[in-house]
Amino acid sequence: MNIEFLKKHSENIKTWLVNVRRDFHEHPEVGTQEFRTHDKICEYLDEMSIPYRTSFNTGVIAEIEGENKNITIALRGDIDALPIQDIKNVDYASKHSGVCHACGHDVHTTVVLGVAKYFYETKVKPPVNIRLFFQPAEETVGGAKPMIEDGALDGVSAVYGLHVDETIDVGKIGIKYGVMNASSDTLKIKIKGESCHGAYPSRGVDALLIASHVIIALQSIVSRNLDARESGVITIGTINGGTSGNIISNEIELRGTLRTLDPDVRARMKKRIEEIVTTLPLAFGGKGEIDIEPGYTALINHDKSVDIIKKSAVELFGEDSIYEKKLANMGVEDFAYFIENTEGAFFTLGVRNNEKNIKTQAHNGNFDIDEEAIVNGVMMQILNVYNSI
Repeated sequence: MNIEFLKKHSENIKTWLVNVRRDFHEHPEVGTQEFRTHDKICEYLDEMSIPYRTSFNTGVIAEIEGENKNITIALRGDIDALPIQDIKNVDYASKHSGVCHACGHDVHTTVVLGVAKYFYETKVKPPVNIRLFFQPAEETVGGAKPMIEDGALDGVSAVYGLHVDETIDVGKIGIKYGVMNASSDTLKIKIKGESCHGAYPSRGVDALLIASHVIIALQSIVSRNLDARESGVITIGTINGGTSGNIISNEIELRGTLRTLDPDVRARMKKRIEEIVTTLPLAFGGKGEIDIEPGYTALINHDKSVDIIKKSAVELFGEDSIYEKKLANMGVEDFAYFIENTEGAFFTLGVRNNEKNIKTQAHNGNFDIDEEAIVNGVMMQILNVYNSI
C-alpha cells in the first residue's frame, strides 16, 4: 500500500474524526444502554451507504465490500462508557451526570468509523471485505460472545482490536506476544456460624472469625500453591454480615475476584479456593459455601497477527514506535473471545502527551487523550488489513 497516500487522506478526515469522537464523549452510555451511540453509528454508516445490521441489543455489524469477496478481515471497537463522573474542564465533557468515557471507547468507536470514512472519501475499494464490529457492554456483561453467537465471525480470516494506552506517548504502538490480558472469575462466598451474645462467644460459632481465617488462607494459595514463575491474583473486595458489635455473627458474605493468565493455573486455583472455603470452616464448627462465576477468558494474541501489527507500526511511525510489553495485564478484555478460535490480535494505541498535560490514568474522571492518536488508530487498522493479505 502507498503509505503517503494513506497518511494524506487519513489526515484529511482528522477534523471529522475529532468531531465524531467528541460527540460520543459528550453523550456516553453504559453497557447495554448505548441507544444513542447505536443510532449515531447507524447514521454515519447510512451517510456512507455501508450496509449493517444490529447485533446483541445495541451492537452493530457492518461490512465494506472488497475486491476479493472471499476474504474478510474484521475490526472491533467497543462502544460503552463507565459509571464515572466526568470532571474535565473541556467543551466536550460528558453531559450525562455520573457517566463518562473514561476508558477511551469513544476513541475505539471513532477509529472503526474512521476506517469506513477513509474508504468512502477516497473511493478506494479495499482489497478484501472489511467487517466492522461496534460492540456493546465490554465493561459489564461482555458483548463479544453474544455477537459471535450471532454470526459476527462467520467467514472472518482475522480480527484486530485496539485500546487507548495512556502509559505510552502518542505515536507509539504497544504490542504483546502471547497472553495480553488475564481471565477473570467472580468469587461469592458464604460463611455460616451460629449467633450468640458477644459476651459469651463459646455459646456460638463466630462466622466473622472463620471468614477472617478463610481470607488469610486464600491469600496463601498464590504464595504456596503456585510455582513462583506462575501468575495469579485473589482479591476479596467486600465483607458483609453481622447485626451489632456485641453479637456473634451467624453469616458473613465475601465477594472477590480471581485473575489468572493460564487455563491450567485457573483450574488449579479454583479447585484450591473451593477446598479452603468448604473445609476450613469445619475446623471452627462452621460451614462454607462458594459460587464461582466464570468471567472473561484470557486474551491470547496470535503471533502472526502481532507480527502484522508490528509491521504496520514500523511502516507508519518507524522502528522506535514499537513498545513491546513484557508483562501481561491482569485486567480483563472480552476481545479475547474474538481471537479465541480465530486468527487475530489486540494492541494498544499511545495517547499520552506530557507537554499537553494529557497523562491521567484510565477509569478516572479526568481521563483524556491526545486526539492525534485517533488518526494513528485509523491508519493502523487500515494497514493491518492490507498487511494481512
